[in-house]
Amino acid sequence: MRDAAPLASSLLRDWYDAQARVMPWRVGPAARKAGVRPDPYAVWLSEVMLQQTTVAAVRDYFHRFTARWPDVAALAAAEDAEVMAEWAGLGYYARARNLLKCARAVVARGGFPTTRDGLLTLPGIGPYTASAIAAIAFDAPATVVDGNVERVMARLFAVETPLPKAKPELTRLAESLTPSDRPGDHAQAVMDLGATICTPRSPACGICPLSGLCQARTQGIQADLPRKLPKAERPTRRGIVWLARNGPLWLVETRPAKGLLGGMTGFPGDGWDNAGGPAPVQADWREVGEVRHTFTHFHLILAVRATVTDARPLRGSFTRLAPASLPTVMRKAHDLAIGAISPR
Repeated sequence: MRDAAPLASSLLRDWYDAQARVMPWRVGPAARKAGVRPDPYAVWLSEVMLQQTTVAAVRDYFHRFTARWPDVAALAAAEDAEVMAEWAGLGYYARARNLLKCARAVVARGGFPTTRDGLLTLPGIGPYTASAIAAIAFDAPATVVDGNVERVMARLFAVETPLPKAKPELTRLAESLTPSDRPGDHAQAVMDLGATICTPRSPACGICPLSGLCQARTQGIQADLPRKLPKAERPTRRGIVWLARNGPLWLVETRPAKGLLGGMTGFPGDGWDNAGGPAPVQADWREVGEVRHTFTHFHLILAVRATVTDARPLRGSFTRLAPASLPTVMRKAHDLAIGAISPR
């Protein structure tokens, strides 16, 4: 493998400067060379949204967030419930709670820290996000390692140690290639390479700017890397969700701040632990079917029970509801039950 500096320079000059993906939160290489600086707020917001989520899924959310809250001060001043509702559908809802905590901490200290270590002191910002913001927003020489970067490093250096055991080695290799000049563009170049050419299946080696240096391609094992340890099988949990309608109003409750779907508005349910539980209101409940949803660590099957009633609930309250503001699993239940609980 040749020296890191020429390799990084070649990747930037010969490929990224011409092929960089256009993204609403990104300042492209031509604009950066012209002196346009990335907005740390946009970089931070996009990185939080992109955790465990695809670029395609994030674009519309990013546009809506920045239209409604154009800077970190506006987001810090937002109502929690409004932000949680706008986040609905993106999943991993702890990110939304931490987003607000972080925005308020940034405003309290007068702006984003410009170093990786400083960024790590903010709520909800871990090592990857701190490195990404430091490199992309402030051009600090921080090494950014996501799944795309791990895949590129594993193939470039023919690392056969399986993930996640290989993570420290792949990070060291990525660090060895991080240049002092344009580290933010370099980070985005490697991520773009992994997302568009060095893809998980059928990598397009024929058009890869690093194909002549790729040890895995030389050995003919590029499609087999990175190797991964078998994942543990997700358990299946069962539960109940109750949907009650009173004219245009729905019975809803705010979930506890901590835990699954924390802080989100949803329909009352049991503990989702196969144990069942009491209904939130005395009424004539109908079984209308099941919905299924997969979370990070388990599969969930919910029995959906529905009714039309004006009885006083034992918990929760009747209120007007925008289905789009619901978490995905709650929206699935709503869509299944809507026909059974149309207003009488």
